[in-house]
Amino acid sequence: MEIEEEAVIVNSSRLKSVVWNDFDRVKKGDTFVAICRHCKRKLSGSSTSGTSHLRNHLIRCRRRSNHDISQLLTRGKKKEGPLAISNFSFDQEQRNGDAVSVVRTKFEQGHTRDGLFNNGIVNFDNRRSRLDLARMIILHGYPLSMVEHIGFRIFIRNLQPLFDIATFDGVEADCREIYLMERQKVYEELDKLPGKISLSADTWTANGDAEYLCLTAHYIDDSWHLKKKILNFLTTDPSQTEDMLSEVIMTSLRNWDIDRKLFSVTFDNYSTYDKIVSRIREQLCQHRFLYCDGQLFDTRCAANVIKLMVQDTLETASQIIHKVRESIRYVRSSQATQEKFTEMAQIAGVDSQKCLNLDNSFYWNSTYIMIETALEYKDAFPLLQEHDSRYAMCPTVTEWDRISAIASFLKLFVEVSNVFAGSKYPTANTYFPDICDIHLQLIEWCQNSDDFVNSLALKLKSRFDEYWKKCSLALAIAAILDPRFKMQLVKYYYPQIYGDSAPDCINIVSDCMKALYNGHAIYSPLAPNGQAEASQVGGANNDRLTGFDKFIYETSVSNNIKSDLDNYLEEKLFPRKDDFNILNWWKVHTPRYPILSMMARNILGMPMSKASLEYVFNTGNKALEPYRSSLRSDTLQALMCAQDWMRDEFEDSKASSSTVTLALCYDAK
Repeated sequence: MEIEEEAVIVNSSRLKSVVWNDFDRVKKGDTFVAICRHCKRKLSGSSTSGTSHLRNHLIRCRRRSNHDISQLLTRGKKKEGPLAISNFSFDQEQRNGDAVSVVRTKFEQGHTRDGLFNNGIVNFDNRRSRLDLARMIILHGYPLSMVEHIGFRIFIRNLQPLFDIATFDGVEADCREIYLMERQKVYEELDKLPGKISLSADTWTANGDAEYLCLTAHYIDDSWHLKKKILNFLTTDPSQTEDMLSEVIMTSLRNWDIDRKLFSVTFDNYSTYDKIVSRIREQLCQHRFLYCDGQLFDTRCAANVIKLMVQDTLETASQIIHKVRESIRYVRSSQATQEKFTEMAQIAGVDSQKCLNLDNSFYWNSTYIMIETALEYKDAFPLLQEHDSRYAMCPTVTEWDRISAIASFLKLFVEVSNVFAGSKYPTANTYFPDICDIHLQLIEWCQNSDDFVNSLALKLKSRFDEYWKKCSLALAIAAILDPRFKMQLVKYYYPQIYGDSAPDCINIVSDCMKALYNGHAIYSPLAPNGQAEASQVGGANNDRLTGFDKFIYETSVSNNIKSDLDNYLEEKLFPRKDDFNILNWWKVHTPRYPILSMMARNILGMPMSKASLEYVFNTGNKALEPYRSSLRSDTLQALMCAQDWMRDEFEDSKASSSTVTLALCYDAK
């Protein structure tokens, strides 16, 4: 649109909107035209057109100064409101391009960490914003490709035209940079730990065939808080042997410089891991890195053994459960059938307000709920079969008895699983009572006169015994370190489990407890003549003299002076309370039991279970999202590890929820 010479320029000072500081309003007859003072582009200046299109142009105008853009964003936003995405329009050159172009300009100097504004001027830091974007992607698990989504780019451009949005490769590099920065923090934290570190290993899958190994460190920090950090997320090959996998794990430990600090490893309950654990233990024992030659080194996941027993239970009763499932499906098939079933339930005298619902095959606790509810209506199903010839899947009386037995099995497993996964980081002392209860219940079921119950119980106990053989010692010692129980809980359960053999089994636990205490005493700063310092130096000569260090310690302590362990076990039990915090108790009592507290820190930090509430009832394995499985292995590891570390940072800062605190938490270095 051309402007003729006789057009009149209207005084822009009479116009209220801030945009008129950047436009000349020209009148020609009854027509108004707004001319950009920077690029001379002509737009509609009619009062009926508003000013949103003018503001959109100013944001895209390449000839505007950084100062003017800053004024628009700080002052215009208050008067006219934020820009809407619906008002955005593409220029022709943008339509032809692959992506929306962004304004490039110099950064303002004098950027302050405490906010975005300084003397009314926007202080925009492109690098900080790029890293914040990468942190957002990492923290929430967004796909890296979101930076290429046109809607996202439009949103960012309207929000902050100065932001140079990264490409896929750029944000991938930013994520790896953040990973390296966060990794250094974790490395320094692990290096300064006062105690040992335990390791857990999880197997992940993707697309049904790819496999990954997730290694996680578990420890109690200097403030007596139980922590965990993912160390590595590695792509594995099914063809890798046990020797190769054990070397992969050892390499990870050496890269983090924690092989000398390792206390235990926790795997799932599969025999395939036995050789891997054995190889790792052999290497660590060669350097004298393990207490008591690694008696507590090999532990298995408690939640996993329960999951395996649940699978055995559901497989054994699959046909009966199928009948229950199909019966419920039939009742819910129509409104008429539901009304008929309700009538039969009333006739049978069923007093239940629960609704019959089908289970979710991905969560075994939903199968328990389905069975439990069906049992409350078991007298109504035969009546429905009598009055409805189409219903032919009603369980028999014997089958209902077996369903009741299955419900008893599953109920126990659900209750124990809820205890295991009810806390974010359950300490090792919490497992012993529930595991012992499972043991006792399995013994009772094995003596049941019903062949079905007896056969299933024997199958489950065989699997449980493998777990108990590896973990019972660690479970018992962790329980002894609970001041509410000490040796008394072991003395309570073992006679019920072992009968006449209980005294010998209790002595084994007691001897191991003393050996562990003596091992910690040697490395304690309180050890005489500096043996603790010498014992940790390493090297062949020092390793050969470890036995001598132990001899000197034992002979240097007067027989009339009781040890921390003796005093602890002789003192009365701490009262049982629901809100008892064992880590806080040991933190307070560290001066009283300096050596035993070192031992408690290492043992209570052992991950006796690896599963969270999210996974404990899941029937499948942990699986990656499809978009993540297509990433490069180093990028995948960076995302998985950094996400874990950053989530911990946010959770630790929940007490202080101010936006400034969160902004400073992720400030660019």
